[in-house]
Amino acid sequence: MHAENALVNQSEKHPDGWGIAFYVDKSPHLIRSSKKAIGDKLFEQVSGVVSAQTVVAHIRKATQGSFNILNAHPFQYGKWIFAHNGNIKNFKKHKKELLKLVDSELSRFILGETDSEVIFFILLTEIQREHGLFDSAIPLEKIKVAIERGINQITEIIGPLLISNNPVPTENYLSFLLTDGDHFIGFHGGQPLNYCTHKTKCPERESCEFFDKICENAARPGDKINHLIITSEEIAGANVWNKLRPGQLVGIDHSMTFFKADLQVHFTKA
Repeated sequence: MHAENALVNQSEKHPDGWGIAFYVDKSPHLIRSSKKAIGDKLFEQVSGVVSAQTVVAHIRKATQGSFNILNAHPFQYGKWIFAHNGNIKNFKKHKKELLKLVDSELSRFILGETDSEVIFFILLTEIQREHGLFDSAIPLEKIKVAIERGINQITEIIGPLLISNNPVPTENYLSFLLTDGDHFIGFHGGQPLNYCTHKTKCPERESCEFFDKICENAARPGDKINHLIITSEEIAGANVWNKLRPGQLVGIDHSMTFFKADLQVHFTKA
């Protein structure tokens, strides 16, 4: 309920569409709309019934592309899901050169007009160089290397990402969520991201069959965890929140092992 309310509140500031992706038996399901989330009956219906181990929800504030369903986040290719909070400055100027970074077999699946979708397929291209896109056992270290390489290729074209206390939507930012249902990753590329791996005291500690002491203790890289939440704004409740630093990546693999790393990518300060 807290998460659902947070998404509704976000839609007042981000009125340009919404999307929810979730997995059932390792198969992704994606529902998107170009409508404002608050007041959209489909959003109310979907957000009220979705229950899955991996969920990605996005409320869009458009910086690139028109208001249509193809430009709404999250984006999907196969089992991979991607949601972006950011922008590429002068995207129309750079688009042709950025598309050269996308594998030719993947590029034909870019259907919308946004910088976000191009970023997604650049990252998939680099992951594919490291490992098969449909292998559930991809080491997170390999995905991290691929993401780092992809972002650096992007910034070589568009310039560095911006760090600012008052982000301007028209500058360069590449904060995102990426998942294939087995791995779940968040990257701070200039727009704020928070993550949570534990609670102060789980309200379901007496009834949850998965409850463990790790649910109420901070995680270190390499630890097993029972949940990872990544969000642009903290959600009220018992969750303990940590802020990602610019350039920092967090994630989990198929075994729920926690991963955190600082990527060597190009930033500039406002």
